[in-house]
Amino acid sequence: MTLPGAPQPPRSSLDLARSPTTDADVNAMRAAAWHRLGVVAIPVDEITDPWLRQAIINEANRRWGRRNGGQGHGR
Repeated sequence: MTLPGAPQPPRSSLDLARSPTTDADVNAMRAAAWHRLGVVAIPVDEITDPWLRQAIINEANRRWGRRNGGQGHGR
């Protein structure tokens, strides 16, 4: 119970009472990243062209290393 006029507890990213992020929220964040920063966030599984998908995977592996888990995409 809180008293009227009492300050709110601090907000935290660890707040478990918060609802999970929806697909619409994630897509809105992707759009904002594209418009504001020129950053594209596309799930690899949504890239239908095999050559383009592999090229993007190769570049991501070169920059940040291989993923731990997920599908091997043909391996």
